[in-house]
Amino acid sequence: MKLSNKFTLSRILLAPVFFILYFVPIWFGKFNELSMIIAIPLLAFMEFTDYLDGHYARKHNEVSDFGKLFDPFADVMVHLSTFVCFLFSVTGKGYMSPLILILILYREMSMTFIRMIATKKGIAIAARKGGKFKTVMYVVAGFYALFLETLVRFDVQLECFDVLRVVCTCLFVICLICSYASFIDYIKHFGKVIKE
Repeated sequence: MKLSNKFTLSRILLAPVFFILYFVPIWFGKFNELSMIIAIPLLAFMEFTDYLDGHYARKHNEVSDFGKLFDPFADVMVHLSTFVCFLFSVTGKGYMSPLILILILYREMSMTFIRMIATKKGIAIAARKGGKFKTVMYVVAGFYALFLETLVRFDVQLECFDVLRVVCTCLFVICLICSYASFIDYIKHFGKVIKE
């Protein structure tokens, strides 16, 4: 397996590890601080491999149609895994609305379906600028929500916490808007393939 694809595969394998780490304190009522001490660098590593796979694919001339499909698939695995986590908190009240999550899920599944159709026509749909910006927003919102949960698990009490939670909601709304804006861009750009 090519090095770039190994980085991509690591994201897929580590996504459920993050999920379990996040939920252990919710399930068992233990390891609040330890879960975050491990989860934060783990998420940072997963997001960094998104840069590494592209970097090494270009550097070693490993850019392939498979990689163009494998990379966004890994991104979806990571981001949907983390977003499901943010529906919950050790306090019981999460940071992401279920409505926003389900709408993002619909978008991601629809995009996967379009990629499948395009692949059948011999076209590998690589990430476009709008899709990349959407991913950046997913990362920002994800780390912000993780930061809030870290405050809770370390029992750091801030008077402005409710305001910080509203900011988090706004970030996820921006994620939703960006996801559908990029989806429309993909449909416009590859509309011919879809119609055929």
